[in-house]
Amino acid sequence: QLQLVESGGGLVQPGGSLRLTCVASGHSASSYALGWFRQAPGMEREFVAAIAWGGGVTYEGKPAKGRFAISRDNAKNTIYLQMDSLKSEDTAVYMCAAGEYLDLVASSYTYWGQGTQVTVSS
Repeated sequence: QLQLVESGGGLVQPGGSLRLTCVASGHSASSYALGWFRQAPGMEREFVAAIAWGGGVTYEGKPAKGRFAISRDNAKNTIYLQMDSLKSEDTAVYMCAAGEYLDLVASSYTYWGQGTQVTVSS
């Protein structure tokens, strides 16, 4: 079993920044592709970004282009999501997911964290 724990969410003003962290633990924790998804109230789950086991290959969703950056520290079994130039539209629960393959589809991931709330408001 793999456990994922997110942190780093909070309240931020428009134009501000946050860095989200996801720590993976359990059997073979370093062998999974890891990704970030988000879900706002009343909305469907949306892909944000994902990174391969080796850390050099990434997928980025439209919201991430030019504003968010995903990275991975394999020694710590940890991924990050650096979020800059935040907008009110970015308000959502952000959750970490792990799967065997790098993918943009939520159903392709096997394990999920509990999520961390990001609220962008003036």
